[in-house]
Amino acid sequence: MTSAPGITELDLHLPDGRTLHVYQTENNDAFPMFWFHGTPNLGSPPGPLLEHAAKLGFRWVSCDRPAYGRSTPVPDRSVASAASDVKAIADHLGLDHFVVMGHSGGGPHALACAALLPDRVKAAVSLSGLAPFDAPGLDYFAGMHPSSVASLSAAAQGRAAKEAFEASAPEFDPEVFTPADHAALSGRWSWLNEVVEPALVAGPEGLIEDDLAYVKGWGFEPAQLKVPTLIVHGEEDRMVPVSHARWLATQVGHAELWANPEAGHIAILDLAPAALAWLKRQLWSDSTTGLSVLG
Repeated sequence: MTSAPGITELDLHLPDGRTLHVYQTENNDAFPMFWFHGTPNLGSPPGPLLEHAAKLGFRWVSCDRPAYGRSTPVPDRSVASAASDVKAIADHLGLDHFVVMGHSGGGPHALACAALLPDRVKAAVSLSGLAPFDAPGLDYFAGMHPSSVASLSAAAQGRAAKEAFEASAPEFDPEVFTPADHAALSGRWSWLNEVVEPALVAGPEGLIEDDLAYVKGWGFEPAQLKVPTLIVHGEEDRMVPVSHARWLATQVGHAELWANPEAGHIAILDLAPAALAWLKRQLWSDSTTGLSVLG
């Protein structure tokens, strides 16, 4: 994968010997926003949002999660481990405060940072994000496409079952996406193809670690989030049912839910520009940030 113009990359070497492959946009005077990629994706900031974010006064920072791209694998990592990785990146770049946004499997990781780094994260957005596997009162698989059920069910049976499932080379079922999703993937969100295919070049290890993390304890509770949080979801989502978003919205004390009746898992990204504007409003109302850059 070739970086988009205006994006720089670096390998951050951590004290434990690991490497995190980090991306950032070059508008260093803007307010930082961490992007959390889906499963399976690389971590490059979302191309369709680069210009819009810059106009709003944001810069993007992101990384490949462990076992994706050039980031070192971490077997049996948790969702919560994203917070320590983000802290290491923020410390290295000298970022005191930031906001977070994640799509799909990136949603839980964005929420983890908001919960576990409350002195640094000012607001959070989750788009099409999963709820915890053990969420009380949630029928986790209700409304989920059979291919997603099969993949996550294998993960719930443990590493051996998940590895065997991926080794069987399950065929992708296009019905997991709605017609609107397919239109987005072939048009305005075709960028996703640039981060999905390279994420699997070295094999499914990153995907396996992600799915195993989703179905075990996350390492935090959504109720721990105290920052303004926006939950965005499509009611036609077949990959992650909207019931996950509704459950999350009941658990996070400062959550706002945007449920779009016509959007699916990918088409919901059309609301991302509005979510960026929402983040700007949260920062403008936060007297601790001193964000004249967002005026």
